[in-house]
Amino acid sequence: MSRLIGLCLALAGLGYPFAVYYGIEHLSPRVFALLLGALWLARLLLRPAAPGSRWQALAALLFCATLALADSALLLRWYPVLMNALLLAVFGLSLRYGPPLIERLARLRSPELPAAAIPYTRRVTQVWCAFFLGNGLVAALLTLWAPLAWWTLYNGLIAYLLMGLLLGGEWLLRQRKMREPA
Repeated sequence: MSRLIGLCLALAGLGYPFAVYYGIEHLSPRVFALLLGALWLARLLLRPAAPGSRWQALAALLFCATLALADSALLLRWYPVLMNALLLAVFGLSLRYGPPLIERLARLRSPELPAAAIPYTRRVTQVWCAFFLGNGLVAALLTLWAPLAWWTLYNGLIAYLLMGLLLGGEWLLRQRKMREPA
C-alpha cells in the first residue's frame, strides 16, 4: 500500500503543473489542497519512517493546510518551489550529517564502495543540491512574474528534462570513470 501511495505522489508531482493549468478555472484551490493533502497524509501514516520523511510530509501538509485556508490560485504555483526546497534540504543535510545521499543510494547496489567512490558521491550530491537550488529559484521566479503557461511548461516539462539530463550525464560520467585505471 505504501508503494502505491508513493507512486500516486510521484504521479501527482509529475502531473501537478498540468492539473493546475487546466483545473484552475474549474476547481477551487481547496480541492487541490484536499487531494494533495490526502496523499501526503497517507504517506505519513503508511510509510515506514525514513530519515527526513516525517518532516517532509509535515511541511507538505502545512502547505496543503495553508492552501486550503487561503484558497489562493497563486499559492498553488508555489508547490514546485516547496518540493525543490525539501529535496535541497534532504540532499544538503546528508552532506552535513552524512553519509551523502548519493553514497547511500550507491551502497544499496554495492555495499562495499571503493574508497575513490566516496568523494565522487559527495560531489554528485553537491551537484544535485545546486540543481534543486537553481530549479527552485526558477520555479519561484516563474511563480512571481511569468504567465501560467510559462510556469506550466517549465515545471511540467523543462524541469523534468533537465533532471533527466543531469541523471543521464552523471550516469555517462560514472561509466567513463569506472573504466579509467586507478
